[in-house]
Amino acid sequence: MSDTRHLLVADARRLPLPAASVDLVVTSPPYWKKRDYGLPGQLGQEATPAGYVEAVMQCLAEWRRVLTPSGSVMLNIGDSYHRRTLAGIPARIEAAAIGAGWLVRNRIIWAKTRGMPDPVRDRLAGRHEYVLHLTGRRYHYDLHGYAERYGNGANPGDVWSIEPERGLSPHLAPFPVELARRAIMLGCPRRVCGSCSTPSVRIIGRTADLDPSRPQARRAMQLAEEAGLTPAHIAAIQATGISDAGKAMQVQTGTGRNSADVRRLAAEAKAALGGYFREFTFARKVTTGWTDCGCNGPMRAGRVLDPFSGTGTTGVAADELGRGYIGVDLDPDCHAIATERGSRHLAPAA
Repeated sequence: MSDTRHLLVADARRLPLPAASVDLVVTSPPYWKKRDYGLPGQLGQEATPAGYVEAVMQCLAEWRRVLTPSGSVMLNIGDSYHRRTLAGIPARIEAAAIGAGWLVRNRIIWAKTRGMPDPVRDRLAGRHEYVLHLTGRRYHYDLHGYAERYGNGANPGDVWSIEPERGLSPHLAPFPVELARRAIMLGCPRRVCGSCSTPSVRIIGRTADLDPSRPQARRAMQLAEEAGLTPAHIAAIQATGISDAGKAMQVQTGTGRNSADVRRLAAEAKAALGGYFREFTFARKVTTGWTDCGCNGPMRAGRVLDPFSGTGTTGVAADELGRGYIGVDLDPDCHAIATERGSRHLAPAA
């Protein structure tokens, strides 16, 4: 399979794709009893919540087949009201997925900054949905790259405040490009070995760089300069960590304990910095390289699959981030819209 964009007409439960051929599934299936598309075999019109969850589990079984060993699923799902009560669809899917051997690594909250008008008078208008990250025991996850963009280096947390997008076509985009963009940045590798499907992973190195916007960091840098601390002093602090247990492995003698020189340098630095030494244990980290699987196979771009591709929202984000994209939908009319939308997105600026 090439790394170019593919649009296929098929059922999400029976994909015309080879096993272990995609690295991440990002999708938003039709929600239960929300909209009838009038398509034979469509998902979302099952008689009961249990029937809907069973259909989603059939999808997940098929997606597991086409995922590489390090692949995972980012599933955007919302709840539905039935007989005046929430049906509990996301929780039902979580429980069923766990029972089928998936790990629910995150329940991300998509907090909508605005929403459609809701005429109800006896409850609050819904302004959130879920993104469930479903994985196996081993999965690709680029938290460092994501945190650099969204958290200034720190873990940004599991609430995504994203404004919904509106579409003018009869098939509205199921979620915003920004939601797909975040999911792809986290879960889809940039490059993958075409022979063994091993993703290339960042190699992270520590620095002594602190965030000058934080008063504590500025004070730590000032004290370090006044005391004439060297890069070796900072590395020693980072090797010993918050305590002096010496569990970090960057500066070691090979015995599992920090060397006498490392302990001495750390003690000198901590004496000069006082409690501010902690700032350097959380200094900025940088990408120093990328791992190589060693099998010398041809490298390819990571591939994203959207089995309910609709108007191609996931494809827009995949193109932007340099990933391959496979869009699948039961409705062939969607692909015409997705193709035109993708062409506009990829067209060079005038």
